[in-house]
Amino acid sequence: MAVKFFVHHEKDTVGVAVADIKAGETVTGWVMDNDNEVTVTALNDIPLGHKIALCDIAAGDTVIKYGESIGKSTQAIKKGEHVHIHNLKTVRW
Repeated sequence: MAVKFFVHHEKDTVGVAVADIKAGETVTGWVMDNDNEVTVTALNDIPLGHKIALCDIAAGDTVIKYGESIGKSTQAIKKGEHVHIHNLKTVRW
């Protein structure tokens, strides 16, 4: 099975698509810091470069990428959903 997304850190709650992902597709991701793989079924189309949720994320929860906070969810996000500006807000402003 080809890798469709990268996870930068084992504590990340999102992965980054390295190829377009179609809704309903079960995809494999590579966890870069420990060389493991993770599998997720996409609930939405996820374009190249966008994020996929690796777990359920409650509204207001911190979203983790690179092992660090990249912002807060503005609504509940289910495992496999597209994560982008429609449901994620930076905490910088």
